[in-house]
Amino acid sequence: MNPMKEVLLDKVVVNMGCADDKQKLDKSVKFLGGIIDQKVKVVQTRKRNTFGMPKGKDTGVKVTLRGAAAKKFVKDALVAVENKLRQSQINGGNLSFGVKETIDLPGVKYDPDIGILGFDVCIALKRRGFRVKERSLKKSKIGKKHLISKEETIEWVKKNYGVEVLG
Repeated sequence: MNPMKEVLLDKVVVNMGCADDKQKLDKSVKFLGGIIDQKVKVVQTRKRNTFGMPKGKDTGVKVTLRGAAAKKFVKDALVAVENKLRQSQINGGNLSFGVKETIDLPGVKYDPDIGILGFDVCIALKRRGFRVKERSLKKSKIGKKHLISKEETIEWVKKNYGVEVLG
């Protein structure tokens, strides 16, 4: 197989929306900081949104994982959803799913200070050569043959994590 056609895990973004609730925001920062040994970023609104929240208001938290930490977290998060995904959760080169309760993750115990929270997991895949597009000043294009299709994404997640994809 051509090594340039190999599908690889690029990054995993874990995010928790908190809306306007400061207590939930603090709990989310504490939870993500506790399970992931990485700095947690507080996300703010960029402009006034349809819900009436002003620009610069804290709305959630997120963490971006790469490398071995990303692979380990994906494995645990997929166990939390019983290694089952729907086809609608998978797109060309990306897949996203939600975990309803934090205690569904393996090794996470209930903490009364945090309570029960849910979070979203977004997984981005790539092929070798994608960074050429990102670093170019002209924003060079990647050919359609080099993009990752939905079928390749499904095949990758089945092969690497044993996930059952439901129709």
